[in-house]
Amino acid sequence: MCCAVRFRFFRFLPHFYPPQNSGERMMKRCTFLFAFLFAFLFSGILFTASELNAAEKTDGTAKDGSVPQTIQTHDGKTLRLVWNDEFDGTGQPSPEKWGYEYGFVRNREAQFYTREREKNVFQKDGVLTIRSFREPFEENGQKADYTSGSITTEGHAGWKYGRIEVSAKLPKGRGVWPAIWMLGTNRKDIGWPKCGEIDIMEYVGYKPTQIHATVHAPYEGKHTSKGSYIRLEGVEDRFAVYAVEWTEEKMDFFVDDQLYFTYRRGDRPVDPWPFDKPHYLILNTAIGGAWGGVYGIDDSIFPCDFVIDYVRVYQ
Repeated sequence: MCCAVRFRFFRFLPHFYPPQNSGERMMKRCTFLFAFLFAFLFSGILFTASELNAAEKTDGTAKDGSVPQTIQTHDGKTLRLVWNDEFDGTGQPSPEKWGYEYGFVRNREAQFYTREREKNVFQKDGVLTIRSFREPFEENGQKADYTSGSITTEGHAGWKYGRIEVSAKLPKGRGVWPAIWMLGTNRKDIGWPKCGEIDIMEYVGYKPTQIHATVHAPYEGKHTSKGSYIRLEGVEDRFAVYAVEWTEEKMDFFVDDQLYFTYRRGDRPVDPWPFDKPHYLILNTAIGGAWGGVYGIDDSIFPCDFVIDYVRVYQ
């Protein structure tokens, strides 16, 4: 989020004065110096205040440091906090809130998702880090050259409608494919795409200025989707808030509260409509694969981090 800082400059204009004695000249010089120091200090105060305001906005906390308990949606509705994780602990994320995907899961990706391996997924200093490595790895008879992490609320929590927001800093480099996304809690019963998929944020390292949002759904036994993207600089170097506001009729997608994509019921022929049922959340970093690996993997980027400050759900 950009924060425009306005400086106030004081311009000292020369004036014609009659000849003065030395005492008068000294007094004028002191007055000039005092005015200059006042202007300099006042500009510094303005700058500091602007920096503090920017920190409040990007931190995602209220002015008193607390987590906001209510929010206003883009449509003006008031929602209340129903679930969150601020990742204030240490070690692995809370097993009461999160589980793990395991192994080679999808999309011809190169990484092996480890389970409860603190090297790949850990909390420290108020953030959660998903760290990916280029390393020889073998477990349960499976071999891999890359390891990473994927955590999910499946079996722990799911939501229908509301605002789901995640503050995160993305990994950098060709071959990474981090995502913040949701699947229907009935996926194991009816499969994909019938369960529905809501991609709140996807990013591929070879297009470092594009943040994508996509909705996937079924139609006549096949897969249909619609999505869009926004161009942003520096998402690997700062935290941004990625969010969806989901209602019965539409989904609005945001980065730092900037709306850039709306999916409305009826935009695509969908049957059956899967977005009137709860969905669970997934946070992961894939390496390579059908999309992330189109231009190969740059092994010099490892280890690389997907850092999550918080996850919050409002309904």
